[in-house]
This record gives sequence, C-alpha cells and structure tokens, in this order.
Amino acid sequence: MGSVLVARLDSMGDVLLAGPAVRAVANGRLADGRRPNNVVLLCGRDGEAAAGMLPGVTEVCSWDSPWIMNPAPALTGPHAEWLIDYVRNSRVTEAVILTSFHQSPLPLALLLRLAGVERITGASTDYAGSLLDIRLKPGEDFPEDQPEAERALGIATSAGFRLPAGDDGRLRLSSVPNTGPLVGGEPYVVVHPGAAVPARAWPPLHHAATVELLQGAGRRVVVTGGPAETSLTATVAGPSALDLGGRTDLRTLAGVMAGADALITGNTGPAHLAAAVGTPIACLFSPVVPAIRWAPYGVPLELMGDQDAECRLTRARVCPVPGHPCLDSVSPEDVVAAVERLIGGVRSFSTHASTRRKAWNR
Repeated sequence: MGSVLVARLDSMGDVLLAGPAVRAVANGRLADGRRPNNVVLLCGRDGEAAAGMLPGVTEVCSWDSPWIMNPAPALTGPHAEWLIDYVRNSRVTEAVILTSFHQSPLPLALLLRLAGVERITGASTDYAGSLLDIRLKPGEDFPEDQPEAERALGIATSAGFRLPAGDDGRLRLSSVPNTGPLVGGEPYVVVHPGAAVPARAWPPLHHAATVELLQGAGRRVVVTGGPAETSLTATVAGPSALDLGGRTDLRTLAGVMAGADALITGNTGPAHLAAAVGTPIACLFSPVVPAIRWAPYGVPLELMGDQDAECRLTRARVCPVPGHPCLDSVSPEDVVAAVERLIGGVRSFSTHASTRRKAWNR
C-alpha cells in the first residue's frame, strides 16, 4: 500500500492553503515509482473540516500538536504513541511536512521516524540531521516572501510531486453544495465580521454601517459567522440583512461564499474558503502578518488597511498600537467602494503593490 502523509497542523485557513500541494502529492509518484493510492492529511482539530473538503485527500487524521495548538496539549507518552501507531498502521512510507516560516518540521519528523516513515521532506532553518531526507533551507532554496500556497507547493515539488497538467495551482474544494434555498436567488454580497483574534478585527459598527451603505446602493447582504458569533452577526446584519450567524457548517458556508458577488472579511479562514471557490474578496487585512504570504490567494482582491502601520509583522494577537489604526482608519465608504470595484472587475493597483512588496527588505 503506497501511503503518503501530508502534514499541515494548523487551522482551517492554513489547511485550505495547502490544497495545491495536496493535489500535487495525489498526482505524483513515490520514490519507488508507484502512484500513491492513499493520501493522508494530518491536521489539527481546527483544520479537520477543511481537510475533508480538499481534492486528493483520501484520509484525514486529526491530532492536536503540542508545538502548534494554543493552548497546547501536554506531550505525553500516550499522546505521541497514538500518532506513531496511527502512522505505522496506515503504512505511510513518505511524508511531506508543510510549515510556515516561523515553524519547524523537526518535532513531527522525529515522531514520523519513530513510526517507520522512510522518506520525509520539509523546510527547516535548523540542522535536521537524519530527521529529513529532503531539507529545504528557507531563504536559500526558496524565497520566504511568497504566498503560503506557493511555499507549500514548493515543498511538495521538492519531494518530486507535481500538479497535473492543466492545474493552475489555485485553491480548490472537492465539492460545494447548492445553498440557494438558504440564501435566496437574488445576487448578494457576504459580510463575515468575525476574526479569530482581536488584532485582525474591524469594529462591528463599521461592519454594520457598511451593510447599510451596501443596501442603500441596492445590494443584498448576507452576514455569516460561527455559533459563538451570533450576537456579532445580529448587530452587523441589523433589521434587513440576512443573518446566517450560527446557521452554517464549513461546507454550507463554502456554498454561501460560492454564490456571492463578493465577500467582505478580515484576515480569516473564511477569506481562504472564499478564495477556494473563486469569490472576489475585500479583505480588511491587519499587517501583523505580511500580506504577501497570507492575503487571499488567486482571486480578485481589494486589500484594505494600512500595511505600513506600527503593528506590521509583530504577529500580535491583540493590537499593540492604541486605537488599532491599521484597520480602524478604513471607513465603511472605503469598503463599499472596494466592493463595487470588485464586482465591476476593476483592478486595484495599490492592492497589487501591497501583496507583492518584499516586506522583509524595506
């Protein structure tokens, strides 16, 4: 049995960005020349739902990583042994470990070696010894300032896995449900106001004002959010927008995104979900992480927010600058204008410049 394990131990958005790399692995060949007949995607619990939606994945393994999860589970013998036994029983012979620039593949590589995995690929700034068979050195073997989807695909390609002919390397889902009965048949714009951390959130009343302006311009608005965000979505939707807060699982949310003319959201997992179904995005992007790496990939994009603000590249979860100027300086009128450009197919030069700028060399 030729099983390959692809690891992306982070959240939903990170798993979606790994999609092109997963398709490359599913299309490629093992070291012995055989095609893999089983592609296992190893992820954390926050990425499990997204993992099951990626083309090329035949099996999903959810495991809480002690060096990725926050809060982190204890690394006990039984916790590590569960993963080792799973990998051994799945007869995984090769593994591709996908990481971001600030993460190391080595803890997972050690566990995979103990499980008997013969060939492991990853990108590591640290000496990997016998833990990696193919070690890419960030900054030497590939540039660090590139979209995360391209970084992941590059790691997979270095292991000999390539996309099939005709695959453009964009994000993709295996299937998307028809959500017409849920949202109705008229065109609409989605507003997703929630964010996983406060540093990436635009004020709720700014969102609410944007909804009012869109409706005043004749746009129908659908507001989305998770079960814990129903108070937020109710505030943003007001009396007349369709409030779907707490009413969609991830697959249904993908269908809602797929039917939209555009999405308004922050630097969130749903932004990458919308990119995976090809929806244009007005993204309120806090520069605590670089847009060149983490902006929505492969779709028409309006990047909103001051990318040169003092919080730039801090990776802060709570804004370190009083007043949150990177996002609070964006007005609802700015966002509505961005949506109109997206729907009208007008390219934003400022967005292109912001996402392609070499953030580390300024």
